[in-house]
Amino acid sequence: MSNAKLYNKIKLLTGISETVIFLALVLVFVLSGLSDTIYKYASGISENEYIRLIIFAGIAGGGVSVLFSPFSFFSGYYIEHKFSLSNQSLLRWFTEGFKSVALSIVIGIPVLLAFYYFLNISGDFWWVYFGAFLFFFSVLLAKIAPVFILPLFYKILPLEDAELKAIIAKLGKDAGINVENVYSFDMSKNTKKANAAFTGLGKSKKVILGDTLLEKFGKDEIETVLAHEFGHYKFRHIPKGIFISTITSFLTLYVISVLYSFSVQSLGFESITNIAALPLLLFWSAIISILTTPISNIISRKFEYEADNYAVTVTGKSESFIAALEKLTEQNLGDPEPHPFVEWFFYSHPSIKNRVKALDTKSI
Repeated sequence: MSNAKLYNKIKLLTGISETVIFLALVLVFVLSGLSDTIYKYASGISENEYIRLIIFAGIAGGGVSVLFSPFSFFSGYYIEHKFSLSNQSLLRWFTEGFKSVALSIVIGIPVLLAFYYFLNISGDFWWVYFGAFLFFFSVLLAKIAPVFILPLFYKILPLEDAELKAIIAKLGKDAGINVENVYSFDMSKNTKKANAAFTGLGKSKKVILGDTLLEKFGKDEIETVLAHEFGHYKFRHIPKGIFISTITSFLTLYVISVLYSFSVQSLGFESITNIAALPLLLFWSAIISILTTPISNIISRKFEYEADNYAVTVTGKSESFIAALEKLTEQNLGDPEPHPFVEWFFYSHPSIKNRVKALDTKSI
């Protein structure tokens, strides 16, 4: 078995194992009465139900983090080093992890409190209000992430290569967008993998290039990679994605609300607002997420094929684009030919084999 196949197999099995164990733990947590015990402990500290919720979430979330820390270390540090993909020291891995947890808390607490507020004021219709809240909150995050969040993890610097900036500006013009913000970021501090992205909304839009990409790829290859990213803009994949995810989010929240209400009644909780019952929402959310993963991935792969086609059409450099895809697959240790079911179920991007095949079929 090649390194790429072994690496991806390990990562996939680790992810599946985490999900199965998480689902089992949530059920044990609620059915054993431990959830109710922690809620009673929180009730002894404060009479305010929202403060109780924060205490409950802190204890339960902290416990989950501790229980799953071996998985995090194995998947995020050990395996990445085992396959020579990581540049992180152990200290930096812990530091980056701490920043991620802190950021999750800062973002998560307002979302949690908003959810519980809507649950209290609207009962079984909480999913309507919370769905609307998530829409506006996600748009806000998309706007501020490139400006405030990304710099917490990477050093963002203006791209100095004038020739490459001119190429990117032309690509933007061809796609109908004025590109003003082009940056590089020190991706190499954490990984040997390479990547580039078009991030943000409105004035916060940025083109960002990993230093690993700038170091290992030629200008023609970088041009085609970025043309692919601009292809997403040209074909309006971002607003389409927002529309699809918004509809999906409301439908998913509705189904979760029905399943949650049913399980709350079945297990004898007095109300859907009972904090001790809230972990059941995580259980049903995970189940629905698993069931809808193939659908979202089918849509995502369709968008990727369209962006691939645009990249080679607008640049006329199909050989450079295919070479870039091959380099990215090799550098990121991607599986060039995963099992068809694995690709269908788990892959948001097509395998390189299918991407090249699609380009050849179009005779580009």
